[in-house]
Amino acid sequence: MYLSSNIRFLRKRKRLTQNGLAELLNINRSGINNYENGSVIPPVNVLIALSDLFHISIDTLLRINLSKLRESQMYLIENGSDVFVKGNELRVLTTTVNSRNQDNIELVSIKAKAGYTTGYFDPEFIAGLPVFQLPFLSKEKKYRTFQVSGDSMLPIPDKSWVTGEYVQDLNDIKNDELYIVLTLNEGIVFKKIKNELKEKSSLRMISTNPEYEPYDLPLAEIREVWKFVHYISSEVSEPTEKDHLHHQIKAVKKDLEQIKRKL
Repeated sequence: MYLSSNIRFLRKRKRLTQNGLAELLNINRSGINNYENGSVIPPVNVLIALSDLFHISIDTLLRINLSKLRESQMYLIENGSDVFVKGNELRVLTTTVNSRNQDNIELVSIKAKAGYTTGYFDPEFIAGLPVFQLPFLSKEKKYRTFQVSGDSMLPIPDKSWVTGEYVQDLNDIKNDELYIVLTLNEGIVFKKIKNELKEKSSLRMISTNPEYEPYDLPLAEIREVWKFVHYISSEVSEPTEKDHLHHQIKAVKKDLEQIKRKL
């Protein structure tokens, strides 16, 4: 049981002194000290108060060594993805960490995509991927970078490196936003999505290139979902017709302003 060490860990994580935590729980400081050194087990009412304060289930407080979790795992637990609350709805992700126990960003090249389709849950395969860090991304979230191919997502060029944020709960997928999806039969796809999980138990997959028809991806074929964050490319994309129209409208507005000033 990890209750005593977890109370100490969570208190320090919230930057609270023993006195500060005691005041929030409306108990004596000596009580906190006894709980943290394991000489006394908190009564049920205190366990409930600790659970409410830290947004963590009592089961997790008792059974999981929170100090061993990565920051991204703690973020998920504290924001509603506690395994003892969600049960089998919690999706487990195989990942790697650096020497400071921070999540790496693994790099999945075009050559590695075929292996990733079957090895995404294999710790050995994931550990063999190149890794890097991007200091401007949140340490509380999990990211992975995939190299995309084809022209279905123009103006993002072929062979661009697309970084995504891991989506723990598929219900969080938002309409008309870009996602990288690992599928059972198609491998890795990069599409704009319409979330129809509640209505049809599927995602509507839409290419930004109108030459490609939208299609439905059944829930049973979804293995991982990553929300688009940014991309890196050695190419500069050509202006689209939409960009050209935007510049034309801007020019017309500028001409109208000049006319107004003359009148």
